Amino acid sequence: MIGLPGTAPEADTCSRAGCREAATWRIDWRNPRIHTDGRTKTWLACDEHVEYLQGFLEARSFPVAVSAFAGDAAGSAAADSGSSPAAGEAAS
Repeated sequence: MIGLPGTAPEADTCSRAGCREAATWRIDWRNPRIHTDGRTKTWLACDEHVEYLQGFLEARSFPVAVSAFAGDAAGSAAADSGSSPAAGEAAS
């Protein structure tokens, strides 16, 4: 998840650059060129950005699975801090 410069990212917030909404969706994905079959990354998304983030990954032919996010601690821990979209790539 992305935080503002000099601040820590908030837990369970949307991974879309600049969004501070609560996450309601979990997007698990893998870059097959660099990740082994067992390794996935997780982004969290709010209702407004779930389609955008899913499309961002699918446009790159990454395997993507979208599921509801319950806001549990396991889901937060699964979201890699380094797996959020780069501000320049995902910001509109």
